[in-house]
Amino acid sequence: MRAYLDWNATAPLRPEAREAMIAAMDVAGNPSSVHAEGRAAKMAMERAREDVAAALGAEGADVVFTSGATEAAAMVLVGRDLACAPVEHDAVKAWCRPVLPVDQDGRVTVDEPAGATLQLANSETGVIQALPEGLAASDLTQGFGKIPFAFNWLGVTAGLVSAHKLGGPKGIGALVLRKGTDLSAMLKGGGQEQGRRAGTENLIGILGFAAAARAAQADLEAGLWDEVAARRDRLEARLTGRFPELIVAGKGARRLPNTTCLLTSGWKGETQVMQMDLAGFAVSAGSACSSGKVRASGVLQAMGYDDQQAQSAIRISISPALDEDQLNRFADAWETAYSRWRDRNGMAGAPRAKATEEG
Repeated sequence: MRAYLDWNATAPLRPEAREAMIAAMDVAGNPSSVHAEGRAAKMAMERAREDVAAALGAEGADVVFTSGATEAAAMVLVGRDLACAPVEHDAVKAWCRPVLPVDQDGRVTVDEPAGATLQLANSETGVIQALPEGLAASDLTQGFGKIPFAFNWLGVTAGLVSAHKLGGPKGIGALVLRKGTDLSAMLKGGGQEQGRRAGTENLIGILGFAAAARAAQADLEAGLWDEVAARRDRLEARLTGRFPELIVAGKGARRLPNTTCLLTSGWKGETQVMQMDLAGFAVSAGSACSSGKVRASGVLQAMGYDDQQAQSAIRISISPALDEDQLNRFADAWETAYSRWRDRNGMAGAPRAKATEEG
């Protein structure tokens, strides 16, 4: 029986989202139409907007529905020459200067927040950043639904989110803007989304997004992610207890409750991913958007790890649905595979890496 340990890449669709999307298929009207069917569609969409805003702690802010965080990033970052850190997602780095300093635990220093963008949490290491007041923008995608925060309290001008990271459908997300923020539309046409994004709204995706956001907020309030953090910590303690040379990237910083980034220094991440896949476990070698690219993780290199270490990383990102037995079965499989690799390469008893001692 397979076990899914790649929640940060995409979360399985929540039943609540599936039900909402099926129901949305029967909503006949275009939200821009003025007849009764159009008004019904518009009303459903605006209720969904309010629900997403409430889950984000963004009541009173402007929530602009997009195709995902990638589009939201382009909408708010293009042409602004903002500074960012090398640990940002590629969708952000594509439009910014990756010059902000990063320490060994993955924490970023921002001297001029108004001219910078900084993610709330990193998808590969799980490291959570302390966002400075007045920040121009923040990628909130990985933190949304996993850790408590409120957009209105963060002091940022714009936030980016994607629905599929918290159990909503793929292909829908949002740009969240502090009320009154000027933004010119990249997609021009019918003037939808308060004139900020033209094109008929994806009502099925929007209603699925809202249902997932409501369910994710309920899980957070119920303390399910605290239980996830405890399971993650037991996994890390088990693996590093048996193999003290292992490195857990970002372990010295506050991290997402579900994320472990494990470095073995020599055993390539893509090899581990394939071996674990054959054993019935889905993990990744980094950000899903970078999978299949044979290169060292830029996030880990920015944290000071060398190419060999950065190429050896795997990311384990678990969910509240993953039970202790599944996690233990993964640990058994990974330990067996790693022991074989160490024996083949004469690595038994290898000393702890310098980066771990310092970090």
